[in-house]
Amino acid sequence: MTQSQEMVILLVEDSAITRKMEIKVLNSLGYHQILEADDGQKAIQVLEQNPQVSLVISDWNMPGMGGLELVRYLRSQEAYRDLPFIMATGRAQMKERMEAAEAGAQNVITKPFAPQELQAVLDDTLSGKTLKGQAASQMRQPEMAPSGKLHLKVAHIQITDHLTLGVLKHFMESGKETPRHFELQTLCMSSWNPVQKALADGEIDAAFILGPIAMDLFSYGVPLRIVLLAHKNGSIAVHKKVPGQPVKALLKGKTFYIPHELSIHHILSHMFLTGLGLRPGTADDKACDVIYEVAPPVRMPEFLSSQEGAGGFMVAEPIGTKAIAGGIADELFLSGEIWENHPCCVVAMRDEIIEQHPEAVQELVRLLVQAGKFISANPETAAEIGVEFLDPQGTLGLKKAIVKNVLTDPLGVKTDDLMPVPEDFAKIQDYMVDRMGLGTRVDLNRLLDLRFAEKACREAGGTVRRSILRDAAAFAREKVEALETQASPSSKANLDREGQYLIFRLMDQDYGVDVLSVKEIVGMMPIRSMPETPPSLKGVVNLRGQVIPVIDLRLKFGLPELAYHDRTCIIILEVPERDRALLVGIVVDSVSHVENIKADQIEDAPAYGLGAPLEYIAGMAKEEDAVRILLNVHRLFSQAEAQAAAGTGGRRDAA
Repeated sequence: MTQSQEMVILLVEDSAITRKMEIKVLNSLGYHQILEADDGQKAIQVLEQNPQVSLVISDWNMPGMGGLELVRYLRSQEAYRDLPFIMATGRAQMKERMEAAEAGAQNVITKPFAPQELQAVLDDTLSGKTLKGQAASQMRQPEMAPSGKLHLKVAHIQITDHLTLGVLKHFMESGKETPRHFELQTLCMSSWNPVQKALADGEIDAAFILGPIAMDLFSYGVPLRIVLLAHKNGSIAVHKKVPGQPVKALLKGKTFYIPHELSIHHILSHMFLTGLGLRPGTADDKACDVIYEVAPPVRMPEFLSSQEGAGGFMVAEPIGTKAIAGGIADELFLSGEIWENHPCCVVAMRDEIIEQHPEAVQELVRLLVQAGKFISANPETAAEIGVEFLDPQGTLGLKKAIVKNVLTDPLGVKTDDLMPVPEDFAKIQDYMVDRMGLGTRVDLNRLLDLRFAEKACREAGGTVRRSILRDAAAFAREKVEALETQASPSSKANLDREGQYLIFRLMDQDYGVDVLSVKEIVGMMPIRSMPETPPSLKGVVNLRGQVIPVIDLRLKFGLPELAYHDRTCIIILEVPERDRALLVGIVVDSVSHVENIKADQIEDAPAYGLGAPLEYIAGMAKEEDAVRILLNVHRLFSQAEAQAAAGTGGRRDAA
């Protein structure tokens, strides 16, 4: 069979949002002939009615007939015995991948997946390369740089758990550190799936990866060792922000997102939810009342806010704090509250590198330990480095205040003690295997190569902090009672509003807009009117060849109109609009200064009496007797005004 974008694909997935997301991925690859079914039984009906189907992509866990039962049925039927079948599943264990292959699936792809991941699996499947025919792991040949040093490729994702790698990279690029034995290349990946695959396939030398994933890869024969912790603590569980609702009611019958099946997030959320008397599980478990769904960490806030059936998620920071600060979620618990000083992500190194270049491994571990100490002692500077390392393109919208909060929270991420403790990994293994039925027991003495960490931590000084695992049921009851009687919102709620603001005046009131939204400030200039537009839309200006709509903020807020004078200004704002940034000008009486406004100065706006509609207001900042009304640029413009901006050429492609 030859691959064609005209081929008909049957997508079998019970989750509507996941199905929509996967269709979008297929569309981006050029595949538009897609049929849908939400369980295995309906998939069989679709196949019987549509013999032109050339490929099936099916979820594993579904109510009724699941993916495993579906592929077994298809392989028992002559008409479908050779029909290409890809299992798309959140079940990430290597033994389950082999079970799917034995049942007849040509390949397995772990959800959530990016377009390039799916394309690679499609290419393999349609060219006859099956999972059963692949070797467990490819050998990794160490690469040498022109300098004669080892060229180390290290993978990570966009979470503060991996900030020690970012700080080391910063030190090397700034000349503060020049390793003798290696050069460093960091690879930021979209999710855990490509990190896991790259490590297993020998495409990289090391990875900052979830400890349970490393344990599973090791059990399957991937030649790796855990040489260091990436951090301790550092994750958060949140629930959807619905004021006045009991916590248990917000979670029961809902979807709860986790970043990976093999994760500390799965373990700790399972402990907590079970402690509340709930039964978390997968969609094919009819007895469960909280449904786990694997989702990309950076997409979790979006899924939580947009899906009616979503109840919460657990993830590494700063994503949870960002969701709280954005008004999407409320804090449920910090991972360090239920298991203080717990491990999570580890530095997993390929055996080939350890055996052939132990001096480079020792140097890397030593420098990571030093980077961890630096983060602990210098959270403000580390937060600045973190924003650049974790969000270089600005896609997460991270702010220094959010990262700093994560680094300074007493129960937040800890990087000054990176020594692996074998007993902690035994606790992970015992709970996963005995309580959750996940994973395979491994020899932890072989998996943990502690000689590098022992030497580096001893030289760096400090003590190893032992972990404390609380009784989950007692903790869950106490935590929920505290949350439901809590009068004030979490201190994290204002962090997204902290930052620098451009202060301007309308009448006798000061207002502020985030300086990151300000493109430039210009004096008054000729404004050409436009027909059939709202009264506040005064027209357009030509700024260096770019036509930009201009809105009089006095008129928009229902204030008396004022003749323009020598201090009247136009502030050019960049307004996010889907995948673009539109340029819009606002006319203000005068511009004053740029002010740094802290989270503890910000309060929610009252329902009336501020001189601006409530929906435009992000909050109020108080400084002694002065009050600044902070505007939300995302909500400031109506659909008509945004359409005017889009139609005038006053836009540019977003970075």
